[in-house]
Amino acid sequence: MQIRISNGKVVEANAGQNIYQALKESGIYLVASCGGKGVCGKCRVKVLGGRVRTESTGKLMKKEVDEHITLACTTFPEEDILIEIPEGSKLVIGDKIAISKTKNLRDFLHSVEAGLQPAIRRIYLELTPPSLDDPASDLERLKHALSEKGVGQMHFSHDFAARLARSLRELHWQFNLDYTEDFYAVAVSSAEQVDRYGIAIDIGTTTVVLYLVNYSDGAIVDLGMTYNSQMRYGDDVITRIVHATEGGGLEDLRSAVVNDMNDILSPMLEKHGIRREDVDSVVISGNTTMAHLFWGFDPSSIREEPYIPTLNTFPIWQAGTAGLDILPQAPVYTVPCVGSYVGGDIVAGVLASQMYLKPEIALFMDIGTNGEIVVGNNEWLMTAACSAGPCFEGSGIRHGMRATEGAIESVKVDPNTFEPTLGVIGNAVPAGICGSGMIDAISELFFKGVIDQRGKFMKDLKTDRIRTGDEGPEYLLHRGGLKEIVLTEVDIENVMRAKAAIYAGVSILLKEVGLDLDVVERIYIAGGFGNYLDIDKAIMIGMLPDMPKEKFSFIGNTSIAGAYLCLLSDRMRKEAEEIAKKMTYAELSVSRGFMDEYMSALFLPHTDMSLFPTVRDLYRKS
Repeated sequence: MQIRISNGKVVEANAGQNIYQALKESGIYLVASCGGKGVCGKCRVKVLGGRVRTESTGKLMKKEVDEHITLACTTFPEEDILIEIPEGSKLVIGDKIAISKTKNLRDFLHSVEAGLQPAIRRIYLELTPPSLDDPASDLERLKHALSEKGVGQMHFSHDFAARLARSLRELHWQFNLDYTEDFYAVAVSSAEQVDRYGIAIDIGTTTVVLYLVNYSDGAIVDLGMTYNSQMRYGDDVITRIVHATEGGGLEDLRSAVVNDMNDILSPMLEKHGIRREDVDSVVISGNTTMAHLFWGFDPSSIREEPYIPTLNTFPIWQAGTAGLDILPQAPVYTVPCVGSYVGGDIVAGVLASQMYLKPEIALFMDIGTNGEIVVGNNEWLMTAACSAGPCFEGSGIRHGMRATEGAIESVKVDPNTFEPTLGVIGNAVPAGICGSGMIDAISELFFKGVIDQRGKFMKDLKTDRIRTGDEGPEYLLHRGGLKEIVLTEVDIENVMRAKAAIYAGVSILLKEVGLDLDVVERIYIAGGFGNYLDIDKAIMIGMLPDMPKEKFSFIGNTSIAGAYLCLLSDRMRKEAEEIAKKMTYAELSVSRGFMDEYMSALFLPHTDMSLFPTVRDLYRKS
């Protein structure tokens, strides 16, 4: 059977295969934060023609069903069909902002290190072919050649030895030997092959980002991003830990994220004509739970007092052990973690921000599913984490989506008519609303008198934009297109809980070190949605502290940036390890003051308006 798409593409579907699976196998990815289990309601498609069988409509509204919108993961073609994929359902592969900053990272590398120093070393060897007069084994012959080059004590794995005989003969006994800095042989390759490849991976709670890097020159060959399929087992780390331990799903979680990585990498290698055996180095960056799940370690102790992970510093294991579909002997370096809820992603972030090199006191904030905070300078670093939830990345929000084309990123509300003016990424038809758009909308609704300090809609306003929907009161952001886009009172509550956790984390961490906000000279904002964030609006809702705008810097996905640095530089790997050792970790889950700070921040912008003088003055004028 064929699935024809309104843009002209045609996809083959096997019998019994749903639309989501057929599209995925053809390289067309849909947003599916539940991994295609029919739970999240994100993989919407519109059936324009042909007969289909739908097992479940999930979270679809009756109006959507009446308009022939269905979930791709629960819908099976029964003949040739024609579909339309709404913009909000398309999973965008690639991260233009991340790649645009790579030049800065390469410049930084060259400023601290004379040349690139990846984990893989290379030496050229020529062996004398064996004969009846010289019957030494292949491995003995290799060891002798290394000894003549002054290299001794090389270690050889079973996998390496198993490939050796064929490789030496195919290369006519002249080859490059790739090995690790600890003298473990990785592979033999053609002497003519100059390019060498590695991958840097950010395992986020919500997304997985992968860079394919030519580490001969540090160039990014390609990059890709997908939702972390572990989301089918829970939106946050706690629910995944519970599933891994109480639900016996550790292997499910491990294989889910490894499959995501392989799914991203496979089409890249095919596209660029690179063999999987040519990828011989990996760096993994992720929070402590993600790192444990990737390696298949029991994460239960992370959520149980005294909150101690199995390990913070990981040995260098092989890609074959991890299940990555590259050279099995490729070393996998895991950026070290700090504690139960501050992982390698934050160590990588501090590394990429370079705040650890400067005397000024800085605040680093990674805003995502988990909100991690670091304060310090080149002499000391202190860190903590708070659970913000996945709402800023679109999950748990009625019409939430990531900051990709079609996402509402800015909102203005007319104070007289309460009509909105929308800014949409890519100037496309609105398909949903991203984290920055939600912050914009909430601040506008608050200042224009549509919601109160608790985030509740005001009654008796003369507008049809406020109505009662399936989940209670809601504000209609957009009419027309395939669907209406609303911001519900429940959505607003979710955002307010997330912003309260972030602000409370900052407040408590500063109190732990006895500092006031006035001494902080720079605030680094990391995380995907921060690139579209309006600082003024984030301050207005009380998510960020009320500080001068020039003190804030957006630095994007620093987890993948730090992984990239570690992939290319021996010095950066050592710096990452020093940063992890240097950080003092504060466990907010046992902090007496954190809940008090959190409850105080559950208002717009805060119960104590004196903490937000700029917002207070603006509100009085509005």
